[in-house]
Amino acid sequence: MAVYLASDLHLGPARPDLTEAFLAFLARIQAEQADLYLLGDLFEAWIGDDDPRPYARRVAEALAATSATRPVRFLHGNRDFLLGPDYARRSGLVLLPDPWRGTLGGVTTVLTHGDLLCTEDRAYQRFRRYSREPGRQARFLARPLWWRRSVVGLARARGRLRRRRAPEAWMDVQPEAVETLFRESGARRLIHGHTHRPAWHRLEIGGQPAERIVLGPWDGDARILILDDGEGRLVPPPL
Repeated sequence: MAVYLASDLHLGPARPDLTEAFLAFLARIQAEQADLYLLGDLFEAWIGDDDPRPYARRVAEALAATSATRPVRFLHGNRDFLLGPDYARRSGLVLLPDPWRGTLGGVTTVLTHGDLLCTEDRAYQRFRRYSREPGRQARFLARPLWWRRSVVGLARARGRLRRRRAPEAWMDVQPEAVETLFRESGARRLIHGHTHRPAWHRLEIGGQPAERIVLGPWDGDARILILDDGEGRLVPPPL
């Protein structure tokens, strides 16, 4: 049975074309009864499960139909880390920890969104730890929708400006962080997104062969991974 892995879809009201592409992709997954793993940033921004916008409801309905045939597994990204149990229940999503370790295609594999590996960006790593604290999240989600939407919009604008000024090394994973994750997980394959630099890297960890596969963003160089009969293909999303 085929396994599909995708990341960085960045769905939102400003890009209805991406939503339509994802719905077509889900229809294919449902027809094939394939397994699907979504490795974060499914949404461009997520301000809470109570967001009533129509595109989010359409995505939930399509995910629920797909997950009725085979599980759809999801781990959070840096843009949708507030996606919670209510939306997961309505969508039929199985929430995974980040990182997650298991066996895919007969290979011991670790999945992560990828932002954990960008350790040179120390300010972001501090924000990541701060923003994942359950108490802080609960207080944020208790505020009115309009307030949350304003705060997230401002944060995104600041983030875009900061990324333009940041050193290039901050935008990619660090080899030391990659090696540490391999050693701690005991995996031979690492799959992630986040960096928007799709590639298939052949590595050597502890004297043994390993591989790091980077998925691509759907609003750029879109690439998903398909694992089938032990073989892997890093390809554009089949729609």
